[in-house]
Amino acid sequence: MDTKTLLKNMTLEQKAGLCCGGGFWETLALPDLGIPVMTLTDGPHGLRKQSVSADHLGINESEKATCFPSAAGLAASWNRDLLYKTGTAIGEECQAENVQIILGPGANIKRSPLCGRNFEYFSEDPYLSSQLAAKHIQGVQSRGVGASLKHFAVNNQETKRFTINVVLDERTLREIYLASFEGAIIEGRPWTVMASYPRLNGEFCSQNKKLLTDILRDEWGFEGFIVSDWFGVSERDKGLAAGLDLEMPTSAGIGTDAIIQAVKNDGLLEEVLDRAVLRILNIVFKSVEGRKTNVAYDKAAHHALAREVARESMVLLKNEGGILPLERKGVIAVIGAFAKTPRFQGVGSSHINATRIDIPYDEIAKVAGDAELKYAEGYSLNDDTANTALLEEAKKTAASAGVCVIFAGLPDKDDAEGTDRKSLGLPENQNHLITEITKVQKNVVVVLINGSAVEMPWVNEVKGIFEAYLGGQAMAGAATDILFGDCNPSGKLAETFPQKLSDTPCFINFPGDSKQVEYREGLFVGYRYYDKTGVKPLFPFGHGLSYTTFEYSGLRLDKTEMTDTEELKVCVAVKNSGTRAGKEIVQLYVRDVEADVIRPVKELKGFEKIDLEPGEETQVEFTLGKRAFAFYDTDINDWRVESGDFDILIGKSSAEIALSAGVHVTSSAVAKKCYTLDSTIADIKDEPAAARLVHMMSTGMNGGKELGMDISALLSSIKMRSLVATSRMWSGGKGGITIEQLHSLIAAMNGEGEDIHG
Repeated sequence: MDTKTLLKNMTLEQKAGLCCGGGFWETLALPDLGIPVMTLTDGPHGLRKQSVSADHLGINESEKATCFPSAAGLAASWNRDLLYKTGTAIGEECQAENVQIILGPGANIKRSPLCGRNFEYFSEDPYLSSQLAAKHIQGVQSRGVGASLKHFAVNNQETKRFTINVVLDERTLREIYLASFEGAIIEGRPWTVMASYPRLNGEFCSQNKKLLTDILRDEWGFEGFIVSDWFGVSERDKGLAAGLDLEMPTSAGIGTDAIIQAVKNDGLLEEVLDRAVLRILNIVFKSVEGRKTNVAYDKAAHHALAREVARESMVLLKNEGGILPLERKGVIAVIGAFAKTPRFQGVGSSHINATRIDIPYDEIAKVAGDAELKYAEGYSLNDDTANTALLEEAKKTAASAGVCVIFAGLPDKDDAEGTDRKSLGLPENQNHLITEITKVQKNVVVVLINGSAVEMPWVNEVKGIFEAYLGGQAMAGAATDILFGDCNPSGKLAETFPQKLSDTPCFINFPGDSKQVEYREGLFVGYRYYDKTGVKPLFPFGHGLSYTTFEYSGLRLDKTEMTDTEELKVCVAVKNSGTRAGKEIVQLYVRDVEADVIRPVKELKGFEKIDLEPGEETQVEFTLGKRAFAFYDTDINDWRVESGDFDILIGKSSAEIALSAGVHVTSSAVAKKCYTLDSTIADIKDEPAAARLVHMMSTGMNGGKELGMDISALLSSIKMRSLVATSRMWSGGKGGITIEQLHSLIAAMNGEGEDIHG
């Protein structure tokens, strides 16, 4: 279909209508013009296609679909290939249900562990998040279905998400919050991007031209259409002018009328509307080309894939004395209501009507062998207070066993769209249960079911801690595989687990006041904060244990000096030094040894997941380009590398660096110089054009000896504009430096003029 010809035959009313949705989940169809309907539905860890009345919050039932682990768990796999496979499976299910676009994945940064929707997001680190999001998108779209990357941008809390004004500086925005989307856009090439609800520095994201057009389209080259989050449009004509192509759901003609009137009253150029229509039409007809008929998918195969994905998404946090894997003998106590009534997904628009649900206790019973199982409920899911009868029964059951496995976690209300958590704690009845059981049983393993980090006041009293996250419909089978050693755990945390809430970077500034939230922690989100402050987390970013061991050696760089236009090849040897096969996640961090701007201690810039047999060794290779060394320079509005030494760090986690090597990088960029009369002598001391002036000041002040000061310290606070009066006093009022000479010097240092003379 020639969309440009089609556009010429459309009326203003038809064009405006196409930009405003045709229903709750459908775009507007114009049959007379041959424009079909296109269906969008919720994701992102499975298909949520509602079969009855639409509500967007998961209240009404949807069609059956495979519920895969949510993004919090998927990210802990650090497995690009697995994200791709998950995406392809979801794409196949979309085809089977005649869905053209699925809303996801979510690439928002985990600024605080309290965000109620963290289970839908990948990581606190933008590089990891963008890499995994890109693979998820590619997988979905390989099946002729479009992905909608969301929520662009700064949707990092649920509290007042429709109206909150997010205030943050440009560098933090670029390096942390936009970087999580940038790689996903450029590498994943999603068909659509969903604009978020909040305001960004005063302007709603859904009508923020800088965000939607200047950055997303002009800088990153995004070619698809931008859709609003549901009911996320403020002023439809302003949104369209800023780059918001499609309003969803339909606003029953309100948005259409606003666009029509804006065009007729010269408040909106019709060519702006035309561009939006073309972008929508291009995707509509792309979806037509991708549609397949009579599609069915293998539900059993997708369930098996969900189990495989869940296994790699789970993280063994603690394994004191090798308590895991469990032996198939003796008495095993299984404690906790979640063991028989499992949570496996979060609450809200991502809620999947699963094709089947595995039960932890049942899965354990299938493979326990000669072991005798004993079960106790332990706590109520309907009440956070301790139940004495349930507690005593659980203690008695645990005391009679050789080992106790406790299933604990967050309730639905704490992993939910629309609300943020109030604390990091598990329900008090669960914490109390775990503590009490450790008094009667020394061999305790806690299996956590939750979508975000939690406090663990009992961490030193239990021998094993196993983070299962919200592992999807096959979570129970996957957890059982790892508990009994049929699978070696290989997940690592994609977020930091703090010891207590007050340790978190944005503790003072989350979720803000009634109108706005200020991101005062700046760049120091997640491990960047813990590294910089020396605050020790409960479990660091990148942490995860295995039933085998790995040794790192032979770190090599292909050069020790380079320019920022070159690439650096990094190679390291990794050996499985244990007795069983396992997977290791090799993490590469970069540290700027000495920077003139504030920078994190180190930043993740590469990772690879490898699979090794016992005794097997392999070479892991990384390629680093300019962005691995760069920061966002707000003076030049671009990424810039500062010349100097950088450390290449290879780690098993952000807190366990095994090897390091150095490289000197020379920048090809010239930093923009913005000297003014308010610049200090210390600011200009290294400028050749100012050499005579700096020498004169040092000599004139006799090294600061009369004042008992170091001249360098004194000069650091003296402004250039002060030199007119100062030099005149030194010369007895008969000479000195003039204001004209200072202006000339400033121009010379900024590359705009000549040096002063005399």
